[in-house]
Amino acid sequence: MVKKAAGKKATGKKTSARKAAAGGAKGDPARRIIDAAFALAAERGWRDLSLAEIAEAAKLPLSTVYPVFSSKQAILNGFARQVDAAMLAEGVEDLGLPARDRLFDMIMRRFDALQPYKAGLGAILQDQLCDPLAACCGLGRLGRSMAATLEAAGFSTTGCRGVLRIKGLSAVYLAAVRVWLRDDSEDMAGTMAHLDKQLTRIDTLIGRFRSYRPAGRAAA
Repeated sequence: MVKKAAGKKATGKKTSARKAAAGGAKGDPARRIIDAAFALAAERGWRDLSLAEIAEAAKLPLSTVYPVFSSKQAILNGFARQVDAAMLAEGVEDLGLPARDRLFDMIMRRFDALQPYKAGLGAILQDQLCDPLAACCGLGRLGRSMAATLEAAGFSTTGCRGVLRIKGLSAVYLAAVRVWLRDDSEDMAGTMAHLDKQLTRIDTLIGRFRSYRPAGRAAA
């Protein structure tokens, strides 16, 4: 189970933006651009940010930024890949664990990776509620990330059953994200409690569905 400490509540957003731009991952332009973009989003919102402003905050010329990320949507796609990679870096879950536990651990790994970007992500999600096209792009990213989460937990995502799994986990995850954005506890206790409850409920429903037999077949 994830044990890492969560980041503190965002304060002094202008200072955070400068620190993120000048901070770690100096040898990785993609990481620098992502860090700067999310810090600026926390400070100023996402909708009106330009790629040039993000490049300036990352202390990189636009000629360097553009080949890496040609748009803000590309930055969000890169961020999603970064979170997926962080989740997968600890390896595939033990397939001997119950399904609920496997999914719980994989999703909490995602929240660990998201924690340093919490303020910026909250601002981005808020702005995307007013932009249907951006929201559609976000759903595509979510589907890919949920597919990676399911596969890492030992579930196939192919075929009709796989599509249903992705959609079901997406709904659970989005509900957990809303709780996480309001969760100021150091260990993400509120998020973990909510996620555990939802996954247990789904596990129970699946168990009932599997045990159900139509009356006409019961005697067969």
